[in-house]
Amino acid sequence: MNAARRPARPALTGRTIVVTGGTGGLGYWASEQLAQAGASVVIAARSSEKGAAALASLRAHAPGADARFVHLDLAELGSVQRAAEELSALGRIDALVANAGVLATHGRTETADGFETMIGTNFLGHFALIGRMMPALAAHPGTRVVHLGSISHEFFRLDLDDLQSARRFREFRSYGRSKLAVMTYAFELDRRLRLAGSGVASIVAHPGFSVDELAPERDILPRPKRGNSITRTAYRTIGQGKDAGAWPIVAAAVDPEAESGQYWGPDGWRQLKGAPAVVGAKAYARDPAIARRLWAEAERLTGVEHGLPD
Repeated sequence: MNAARRPARPALTGRTIVVTGGTGGLGYWASEQLAQAGASVVIAARSSEKGAAALASLRAHAPGADARFVHLDLAELGSVQRAAEELSALGRIDALVANAGVLATHGRTETADGFETMIGTNFLGHFALIGRMMPALAAHPGTRVVHLGSISHEFFRLDLDDLQSARRFREFRSYGRSKLAVMTYAFELDRRLRLAGSGVASIVAHPGFSVDELAPERDILPRPKRGNSITRTAYRTIGQGKDAGAWPIVAAAVDPEAESGQYWGPDGWRQLKGAPAVVGAKAYARDPAIARRLWAEAERLTGVEHGLPD
């Protein structure tokens, strides 16, 4: 994808947008693009060292950026509660971009609360954060919650009898199921918000196949991979940089045409790369019967409710 196809962003001065996991990867690029358009950006992430590096890079590439850091460890429900209280106290939040996630654990590991790490971080941590922040998010009409989906949701089905892969753990399958759980929750959140007559929008976005090697260099931690000319040429045939991968996420957060319940991603072949557009998700990601069971289990595990009708 070339720079000429980069989507236009509306002026965002006066808007506050929270990005979880904004210290690196897609979250960093979404934060930079939002800051360049004038938004006040709040990076909510686990590492203060990485946070400081991300803020320095933001200010270098978006001069005058209004950006700050809030500590959030999605793998620890106590941290989620503290972060939700701090973020809710900011006042108006125009969008919460639930981007942070774990891609690999090299074997089955668990969070501080005893959840399998990928489902616990990618899904349950965000479920708890959004649920605790719902009163603040709902206080102002037009707020958007953007959830990070993935092409990997197409390859798996949820096993609600083994949500945490306790019986059999396979890393990519567990990751794919965690992203399918995120998407199923997001579409169900849209349904419940509509039922409640809420002005909050729940939108899903995915980056296609995006890699550090094709993105511009940034002085963040850890240092993004650069690869060599051979790997970059190979990636370029089917993928794009993480800067371009962030475009659908940013579009879901701020595009005037974006609506609750939509799924945004690249418009190219198999949604691997391209300009941001509304794309299709697997029908089972929108199955309300599965969503109700998943929601009930998430409430049981986290102890967090959203205060929405079902």
